[in-house]
Amino acid sequence: MPDAPADAAKRRAVAPVLCYPAERLPRPDPGRMDAVLSDLTPVDSLRVAPRDAAAIRVPKGHVLRILSVEGPQVGDLNLFAAANLAERFYSGKTRALHGTHLGTGDRMWSCLPYLRPMATVVADSLDWYGTDAWGARVHDVIGTRCDPYTGRLLSGADYHHCCHSNLTRALAQATGLGRVAAEAHVHDVLNVFMCTGFTADRGRYFMKASPVRPGDHFDLLAEIDLLAVLSACPGGDCGTEHSSDTAACHPLEMEVLAPSAAVLAAWREPPVSGYDRSHGV
Repeated sequence: MPDAPADAAKRRAVAPVLCYPAERLPRPDPGRMDAVLSDLTPVDSLRVAPRDAAAIRVPKGHVLRILSVEGPQVGDLNLFAAANLAERFYSGKTRALHGTHLGTGDRMWSCLPYLRPMATVVADSLDWYGTDAWGARVHDVIGTRCDPYTGRLLSGADYHHCCHSNLTRALAQATGLGRVAAEAHVHDVLNVFMCTGFTADRGRYFMKASPVRPGDHFDLLAEIDLLAVLSACPGGDCGTEHSSDTAACHPLEMEVLAPSAAVLAAWREPPVSGYDRSHGV
């Protein structure tokens, strides 16, 4: 390691600046959120089997509820615009705008060139968890998803029920795409219920047993028509490992809840970015 320069302390003492000041973000309308939540009717549901994935369509203005039903279990979520798979969840920009973990009032943003809110977190039964002694929080947009390529890199073995593969199979089934074509659309996820952080010494990504229990739920308001694909991670509560056939795993439930007819009649979906895409040419 090279010797520190004479002004090392001064350089380290420079105050940080937020890349994207939160006060400049368009905020969700609290009145609209209250109106949605005041009158919800279940209209669709499906169960996601352990170490597998499933897809469900969520019309704009409806709520997608991800529900723990049998035991501690985390889920890896992909979101797509229902009519355009090219518009999908952008975890990196969402992380830059809202932080490493999402909570009530935060939004899931779509990729470039669209960059608009796809969904808004409107309820979270784990909001109480906050930040623990290790700096861990829940619902992260840090981890990319467990995948067979990293698995092979680290272990030399193939594992076919990691979240990346689960999402690929479920998206192919939901859209009629072939396996290879579907895989190209699978993207970095929102890790629902997952408890994660970074180590203090080297900033390495870590996971720990999720605090989720049966009955806990995470609610997303669909700002646009969505195709949601969720994998019940083979790591179970991710307290020991992922990409494993030995961890205790449980199903997850996805429910679609409709607000009142008046809310739906007044719904206006957010427009895509107004940037003209000229890029200075």
